Amino acid sequence: MPAEETMMTSRIEVTNPSEGVRIVRVDAPPANRFNYALREELLKVLDEAERDEAVRAIVLTGTGEAFCAGDDLREAVTRGDQAVDGLKQFGRMLDLIEQGRVPVIAAVNGHAVGGGFELALACDIRIGSTSANFIAAGVNVGLMASVYRLPRLIGISRAKAILLTGLPVRAEQALSHGIITELHAPAELMPAALKLAERIASRAPLSVEATKRQVDRVYGMERAEAMRAAVGELATLTKTRDHFEAVDAFVNKRQPVFARS
Repeated sequence: MPAEETMMTSRIEVTNPSEGVRIVRVDAPPANRFNYALREELLKVLDEAERDEAVRAIVLTGTGEAFCAGDDLREAVTRGDQAVDGLKQFGRMLDLIEQGRVPVIAAVNGHAVGGGFELALACDIRIGSTSANFIAAGVNVGLMASVYRLPRLIGISRAKAILLTGLPVRAEQALSHGIITELHAPAELMPAALKLAERIASRAPLSVEATKRQVDRVYGMERAEAMRAAVGELATLTKTRDHFEAVDAFVNKRQPVFARS
């Protein structure tokens, strides 16, 4: 898909603003809530990006006042025996973001509630608008969520204070906790996300993908095991053309041209 081209599904906008970068925007007003159909749309869009090797970084965001306000509770009460299928569908989407080759930046523009909070947590990097807030809403609706990703990100004590109360976490607190790594005025959020994505997309693609893969893989391993895994991946990268191209470009003070080989 060439730069500047926009594709619309019924509620997902896909834009390619620059080489290697794809913006995926959830546009389901008023709160970008996930019903079954919307989750399926987003899953398909993310899967297509994963298979397109021209895509090197994704920015995931929402429209209006919400990043994603979680599950569509009106639909949820009608699902009956299909509720578990919906959870599995949502899990596949999170796994694709978390385990896929493409780095995903969550540009959290507003409310990230319940499943929307979990969606942001599954992304590789989260940056936020000053109007963003985060709610682990599981206990508010008689369920639970984020019990794996949130403690792993910010520690058990802070996570429990968020998970057990269901209270909002404002943008400044999210920054201090490390839920987000940058905080921007609303008008500056997407330019900042795009700049970050373009930087990632300009790096050697095999190197970026290996780095994402290994960071997730070695977390929690014993040091010796983690080092063996990392060294094996690094040994492979040292033989790639892109490695030699990156070094030559640095030495000769030019922009590298990567071939994904």
